[in-house]
Amino acid sequence: MKKNILFVVNPISGDLDKSDLIDAVETFAVIHHFDLKVYETTGNNDLKTIQSLYDESRPERIIVAGGDGTIKMVAEAMEEQDVIIGILPAGSANGLSVDLNLPNGIEENLKIAFLHHYIEMDMICINGKKSIHLSDLGLNANLVKNYEQSDVRGFWGYALQAFTTLKESEEPFVATISANNKTVQHVARMIVIANSQKYGTGVIINPNGAMNDGKFELVILKSLDLLLIGKIITGNMPIDSDDIVIISTDKAEIKTDYPVNFQIDGEYCGAQTSLKIDILHKQMKIAVP
Repeated sequence: MKKNILFVVNPISGDLDKSDLIDAVETFAVIHHFDLKVYETTGNNDLKTIQSLYDESRPERIIVAGGDGTIKMVAEAMEEQDVIIGILPAGSANGLSVDLNLPNGIEENLKIAFLHHYIEMDMICINGKKSIHLSDLGLNANLVKNYEQSDVRGFWGYALQAFTTLKESEEPFVATISANNKTVQHVARMIVIANSQKYGTGVIINPNGAMNDGKFELVILKSLDLLLIGKIITGNMPIDSDDIVIISTDKAEIKTDYPVNFQIDGEYCGAQTSLKIDILHKQMKIAVP
């Protein structure tokens, strides 16, 4: 009997044309005798549609072509189901695929997404919203906000906005952090809430992070000058710096002295003064090399 596969494609992610990718997936499914159903997201009620499509055919895997936002939406749609998610990186933010060491070539990625084993991955809940990868308060969230409002996409879009963001950079904020039965205060330029190790640029922000250990890390960057920002963007983060504090925990609360820009997995979520954070252990199955 043929195995059912649901293929979810975000047609506009990363400003990339997906027609060749869809052809490659359909060909791979025919060769390997999978029954494939293709769904292209519209931005309108996608989550409910994916749930309905799952109920119709009960696929053993859902293959996702898109960025972190598309993967997260599918994971949320499937949080009650026992299904493996395979990733074909095709977004402007592919942080999770970088962290999972997925290859660049489509052929290798197809084999992993359709055929390989999986890990049971944690998610993070922040003020009731899910995060699969990296969220942060402060400077990078400002950059995400500026990037969302600009017309230039891809790496150069980020580089351009990094310069603008630094120029307009707000004052450091005071963060009161409660975790592991302790409360501490730090003056920070940025706090990363990390389920994993790397940003999509390949920079390691959280060297000891694991996506399936039942913990997340708060990475507190106390000062960020132009040099350090340059290192973050190019992927040469100096982790042993005195300006960086890392707290590993399974729940935390962060309060700030004024509203600070905040983003989840590359999506701007407004300015916040209070974050309540919990780990959601082993929330989804993700195909890995």
